[in-house]
Amino acid sequence: MKTSPMKTAAPQEHVPATLPNIGLSKWAQIAPFLPVGRETWRKLTIAGKAPAPIRLSEKCTVYKNQEIHRYLADPLGYSAERAEDQTADRC
Repeated sequence: MKTSPMKTAAPQEHVPATLPNIGLSKWAQIAPFLPVGRETWRKLTIAGKAPAPIRLSEKCTVYKNQEIHRYLADPLGYSAERAEDQTADRC
């Protein structure tokens, strides 16, 4: 009787209890705080109704924590265009 080697679970990333106010976060880090799934989130970002992703490399996409907090404060009223206007005003 042959026994198969035990499969070990892949190491899981630690998800903090809160999202930092500043910095950048990957999808896995912001997903627990969002009321939608990954595909819906992608569609919302394309429509400008959620914070735009930042591509660091081909396989690494992050989001600005400040914008995620703005979205979470008012998901229905969030507009990516307003976020860009506010950033332009500060420069």
